[in-house]
Amino acid sequence: MVKQYSIAVLPGDGIGPEVIAEAERTLLAVGERCGIEFTLRRFPIGAAGVAAAGDPFPAETRAAVGRADAVLLGAVGDPSLDQAPRHLKPESGLLALRAQLGVYANLRPVTVFPALVDRSPLKADRLEGVDVLIVRELTGGLYYGEPRGREGAAAVNTLRYTVAEIKRVARVAFESARQRRGHVTSVDKANVLEVSQLWRETVTRVGQDYPDVRLDHLYVDTAAMRLVADPRAFDVLLTENMFGDILSDEAAVLVGSLGLLPSASLGEGPGLFEPIHGSAPDIAGRDFANPIGAIATVALLLRHGLGLPEPAAAVERAIESALEQGARTRDIAAPEATALGTREMGARIAGLIAQEQRSRASVAG
Repeated sequence: MVKQYSIAVLPGDGIGPEVIAEAERTLLAVGERCGIEFTLRRFPIGAAGVAAAGDPFPAETRAAVGRADAVLLGAVGDPSLDQAPRHLKPESGLLALRAQLGVYANLRPVTVFPALVDRSPLKADRLEGVDVLIVRELTGGLYYGEPRGREGAAAVNTLRYTVAEIKRVARVAFESARQRRGHVTSVDKANVLEVSQLWRETVTRVGQDYPDVRLDHLYVDTAAMRLVADPRAFDVLLTENMFGDILSDEAAVLVGSLGLLPSASLGEGPGLFEPIHGSAPDIAGRDFANPIGAIATVALLLRHGLGLPEPAAAVERAIESALEQGARTRDIAAPEATALGTREMGARIAGLIAQEQRSRASVAG
């Protein structure tokens, strides 16, 4: 029997539709290769939602994501709405989406491709073997805390966490470490913030249930420094919401481009899968954007969202093969090199998935 899955596709704004189109192409290619049927349905979010329905998270989209087996998201954000009321800002739609799905644990793998070592500003000897998983708490902290707002010449945001919120994301980090190299580094600012003191105490208690996993703690400023000075020191990096947002963007320096990094957001229901880059309106519609982050996100969707490790591995092999063969978009190409466009890079990777299928069929025959 053919496996069937329903994917809610939220292309978003800016370069979102361009890179998500290549992610969809990849899903269909790997589905054909592995005998899986994916039903892909598109819905608006962010500025596209405001344009379509006057809401950055329209009712139709709300209903669709709850019914799907997984959600594939592009990027949200549009400068034309920078001064809009908060309820109309594209980012409000993203926060509402995360809250509805209850996706409290954001996984951001950071792996340096050997073929791209020369594109990183770090020296090659510091990049060999870098493989970090950032586990970011996603539905608490400053981004959601109340009260919040502005009043005259003052503004307030609230940083709040409960023990229960910290425990559940900490367990994701420890369970992930068990499948990797057995080391969790928890990031906080416990020398200054009471919330971070609660974070450190709670993570330490959870760690006692995982005697096979080594736990250490770092202040966020030290972690930021070490992430570029000695990235191989990290296995699983556990952070609260804002610290994880900042550190994962910093980690893009290691791999050479923000356009290469995927993410998976997990909770109790359908997972949310998105590349970590923004909407980049300055290059939208120009066929410049790197689709690899979105395509790598498909691998996370397959592995973590649908429990399909072999199709996920096929996508990852195709990405690595394309890079080894010299395929580059503008953001990762050497100055004198020919760069591929968004669509051509997506087609190259999808073609490698199909090529592997034919090669295996030939060997089997």
